[in-house]
Amino acid sequence: MIADSREYPARPIVGVGAVIMVDERVVLIRRRYEPLAGRWSLPGGTVELGETLEEGVGREMKEETGLDVEVGAVIEVFDRIVLDDERRVRYHFVLVDYLCWPIGGDLQAGGDVDAAVLADPRDLAAYTLTDKATAVITRAVTLAAEAPRPARG
Repeated sequence: MIADSREYPARPIVGVGAVIMVDERVVLIRRRYEPLAGRWSLPGGTVELGETLEEGVGREMKEETGLDVEVGAVIEVFDRIVLDDERRVRYHFVLVDYLCWPIGGDLQAGGDVDAAVLADPRDLAAYTLTDKATAVITRAVTLAAEAPRPARG
C-alpha cells in the first residue's frame, strides 16, 4: 500500500470544511479514508495550490456531496493533530470550517465519501461525531439563526 502523502507531513496541511444548512438540517458524510475512516463527519478536504479557501470549499462540497454551495461566514479555525503510537505526528491539518447553503446539485456521496445524509442537529448522537464536529455544528446553527443567509437577487 502506498502511503498517503498527507501522512507524516513536513508541515501542517490546510483544509476546509462546511456545515451545509438545508432548512433546519445539516449535511453529514461518512469518510472512506483516514483520518476518520468509517466515521461520520462534516464534508471537507484539502485546499489545492493556487486555490482560495472559498474556492476550495466550493470544490470539496461538490466533490463530496454533489451540492453547489453559497459560501458564508467562517465558523471556526482549528488544528486536527493525530499522533501515532510513538507520538510522532501522523496527520496535522489546519482546518477552516464555513457556513454554507446549497444553491444547486443533488445530495449524494462522492469522492472519498461512503454516504451523505441530512441530519437534524438535535439528533447528532446517532452519528458518533467527534466532539469538535458537534461543537462546530452547534456554533453554525447559532450563527445561521443570528445572521441568516443573505438575500439573493
